[in-house]
Amino acid sequence: MEKFNNILSKATPIHIENIDTDQIIPARFLKAVSREGFGDNLFRDWRYDNMNNPIEDFILNRADKTNKILVAGRNFGCGSSREHAAWAIYDFGFRVVVSSFFADIFNNNALNNGLLTIKLNEKSLSKVFELIRENEKIEFNVDLENQVFFTNNGSFNESFSINSFNKTCLINGYDSIDYLNSKKDSILQFEKLNKL
Repeated sequence: MEKFNNILSKATPIHIENIDTDQIIPARFLKAVSREGFGDNLFRDWRYDNMNNPIEDFILNRADKTNKILVAGRNFGCGSSREHAAWAIYDFGFRVVVSSFFADIFNNNALNNGLLTIKLNEKSLSKVFELIRENEKIEFNVDLENQVFFTNNGSFNESFSINSFNKTCLINGYDSIDYLNSKKDSILQFEKLNKL
């Protein structure tokens, strides 16, 4: 995985609650087993009509394609368990998803695939949507090391939680095996001391 660096980016808002994994990446696109190419079909049925024409007023069809932050309504990633949902969001170019609640399986899949999830309370999430509505060019900072999500102009500043394992993996670009390998010396020392 890529190392997660601090991010300064505009945000793409999808102010919809209960976005499920089938809306994120429809089941008919789950045939591939590698992670590449899923971004092309992110929110496919919201981005394109039945004739495969882009729906112009859907946010992903008009938002800046360099945005790294996706802001969504409560209960994001609910529905069936599919790692492809995290793959699609990441492959599209997002590195952070902000919501007030994430489905557990989606949350774990996201973090395990290099996609940071930031959970805010409802009031703070509403403030983020309001700031974007007032100025779609507003930029947000994501400081993973210090666990802060904020704007440079001081209009928004919130800390967020993440467990130390996921934080270490994201910062170093580790998957679970890489993380274990990083602890190899400590594991060998423990085995030696305990004659395992």
